[in-house]
Amino acid sequence: MNISAILNKLVSWLGLFFFALAAYMIYRQLSKYSLDELKTALLSIPVDNLLYALTASFIGYVALSTYDYLALKYIKKKLAAWKWILTGFVGFSISNNAGHAIVSGGTVRYRFYSRWGISPGDIVKMVTFSGFTYLVACFFLIIIGYVLTPDHAFGGNDSTKMSTFITMILSVVGLAIYLWASVYYKKDLVIKGIDFKMPNLKLALVQVFIGSIDILMASLVLYSVLICFVEINFVTFLGAFIIAQVLGVYSQVPGGLGVFELVFSNILPGQDNQAILFGALIAYRIIYYLLPLVLSGIVLVLYEFFRKDIDIDTDSQK
Repeated sequence: MNISAILNKLVSWLGLFFFALAAYMIYRQLSKYSLDELKTALLSIPVDNLLYALTASFIGYVALSTYDYLALKYIKKKLAAWKWILTGFVGFSISNNAGHAIVSGGTVRYRFYSRWGISPGDIVKMVTFSGFTYLVACFFLIIIGYVLTPDHAFGGNDSTKMSTFITMILSVVGLAIYLWASVYYKKDLVIKGIDFKMPNLKLALVQVFIGSIDILMASLVLYSVLICFVEINFVTFLGAFIIAQVLGVYSQVPGGLGVFELVFSNILPGQDNQAILFGALIAYRIIYYLLPLVLSGIVLVLYEFFRKDIDIDTDSQK
């Protein structure tokens, strides 16, 4: 076996490593709570609100899987729908928990897509494109979040207000440049032998839309389990959530641990509200992070076990 084959094999198996890492990270996040606390946090939430949260989580992961569909359109490749849905779901359920989405999600995608005939160069393009899908959606939502978030959300000091304002301005500039380039920039950008083309305006706008749906659904998961305990305007909540979500991703802290607590402790001051937030965040992490990871683990094991039969049946139907 040559060095190239060994490296390919290593990168492929890294996907399983990051799944294990994601499982460990969610364990670390939840292990500081007792089983009674976890049980109480879930049982204290009305069933209807739990169902709303579960539905929003499901739609959110559908939107996340669509990142892979858009990335396939970008490289002008077609795969059976179940393949990009499987890859997107497993990839994002792992990267959401493990952090470092480009690396953790990228190795999962390499493991799957390399089996289905997509070249390493095209996989790099797909991962890069998906990264930009999230980035431009963040630009758009930071602008919305800045408008919606109350002044006291970050403590109200001048330095925080200024840094938040600068982040918003940079987001406006970043989104404007990306959309401008999608219309006017026609040259290929070559990085280490890989040609990157700007998507057209239609695809760029779809990136913004799909990425926004993903983050909006994640916000509805937390809002569904929080609103049954405390009155908070959804517009105020959404603005704070967007900022917290984006800061959590950029901090590379798995699940944005600590970021939500910081933002919402300023919005919901007081010991009673902090206890409510504590319970709601436990439920949020279980529904949006733990359950998808457990489900993706089951799906991954089943696919690996029956992979040959599934792939043969799929090929025979072409």
